[in-house]
Amino acid sequence: MAPIVNGRVIFNEIPREFPEPGRTLVYDTSEKLDPDTVLLDGGVLIKTLDLSIDPYMRSRMREPHVKSYLPAYELGKPIDGLGIGKVIRSDNPMYKRGDIVHGMIAYAHFSIYKGADRYPNLQLRILEGFPKLPWSTYLGVLGMPGQTAYYAWKEFSSAKKGERAFVSTGAGPVGSLVIQLAKRDGVMTIGSAGSAEKVQFMKEIGADVAFNYKTTNTLDVLQKEDGIDIYWDNVGGETLDSALEAAHFRGRFIECGMISGYNTGNKTPITNLMQVVSKSLTLYGFIVIHLAPKYEKEFYEVLPPLVASGEIKYREEITPGLENVGNVILSVQKGLNKAKAVVHVADD
Repeated sequence: MAPIVNGRVIFNEIPREFPEPGRTLVYDTSEKLDPDTVLLDGGVLIKTLDLSIDPYMRSRMREPHVKSYLPAYELGKPIDGLGIGKVIRSDNPMYKRGDIVHGMIAYAHFSIYKGADRYPNLQLRILEGFPKLPWSTYLGVLGMPGQTAYYAWKEFSSAKKGERAFVSTGAGPVGSLVIQLAKRDGVMTIGSAGSAEKVQFMKEIGADVAFNYKTTNTLDVLQKEDGIDIYWDNVGGETLDSALEAAHFRGRFIECGMISGYNTGNKTPITNLMQVVSKSLTLYGFIVIHLAPKYEKEFYEVLPPLVASGEIKYREEITPGLENVGNVILSVQKGLNKAKAVVHVADD
């Protein structure tokens, strides 16, 4: 085969606020690659099918010396993240031609995977033996967002039937599964989101109370519902402050993310931290990969059949075209996406 253009999404500039398509991230077509002859050197040639767009990606658009749980993106090089790909050629006995794989891959049409040295806890997983579902499902409810919800709810909620849980960003891929897991445990659930459409989805998946935080005061809702025992935090800021005020004695706070400050440098002070002391609250922070050894096997045994049967519900917003990655990332950071954001690159 003659060399073909290998489009890639390049990290071009560290953003000060929201990442700008065409500036922060640039779709580059300068590289050419021959899939039949490119040197693998013990690696695997992957054709990208679907790519996940997630809030955490903003934290990787930083100076390289700033340490975090995942390395910073490298200026001038393709970004990477969770994706689904097809093995085109393999120089690694663990993978064979035709395998569909899930893991950390470059945001490019084709890429060479040479092992998990950059991400030692994130080996490529071959997707086989699961119910027949769209591959994109394994980037959302059956991927990292679903794992995040399942692992941390199991580990930290200590949920008891009849308790009350508040889930921020309750219509998102993480929050919507948390709501459904809470309901399965007999917990009364309150969910917040930023549009009428998202509020309706929370109601459809079983939230007892669902409201639009942009038009309704969060603390008013939580106090009206007689407070909360569990708070799943995806946003931080004022919402976290309201949850602290409304928490019951020995409440549990599961700190998953704080997107309200990812792009704006939001320094909203938390004025209710004394509630942690006076109410004997417990705050759990976590990174999903650290819980995987304990829960990953269980997750893949339990969740896929529930999703395939329709017992666990989910939504996706799929955008075609690798060149649109920058636009979708910005949409997710601004909360404009309506469901789990996926970029479809190619059919298998």
